[in-house]
Amino acid sequence: MVDEEILLSLQEYEKLVAELNYLKGDRRREVAEKIRRARTFGDLAENAEYDAAKEEQAHLEHRIAQRRSLLRRARVLQPEDIDTRCVNVGSRVTIVDDNDGNEYTYLIVGALDADPRRNRISYRSPVGKALYGKKVGETAGVRLPAGIVQYTIKDIQWVGGSASDED
Repeated sequence: MVDEEILLSLQEYEKLVAELNYLKGDRRREVAEKIRRARTFGDLAENAEYDAAKEEQAHLEHRIAQRRSLLRRARVLQPEDIDTRCVNVGSRVTIVDDNDGNEYTYLIVGALDADPRRNRISYRSPVGKALYGKKVGETAGVRLPAGIVQYTIKDIQWVGGSASDED
């Protein structure tokens, strides 16, 4: 799974690149300055500030490595790659629970922008996987803790790159 390709919208990709640049630049300099300052407090063996700064540095380097790994595996979705008649990253999809008739609307997003509280689900989530690639009128079975739930796709709207944070 470590080498598995991940799909990203252009916004997700740009956000990831900006974060990596910040971490490698400004943030590394901030942490290095904390370490430099902590060294002036004396004996490193009993220097809590130094230990904390070194731990912060280790966390920072781990985060940088994670972001680099994501970028190596990323495939940025191009508009020409997407069939807007099917559920895809950038689709707002309305589904109907075949059991109780309840409707749900989700925005299908890349792996990094999921926020279920705001109805933004990853194409890699159980519901996202089941819906991905399906068209209006098709059904998808989703294995949930309560059992398998059948959903019918009622509507697909392509919002693509215009999916704002307010969705």
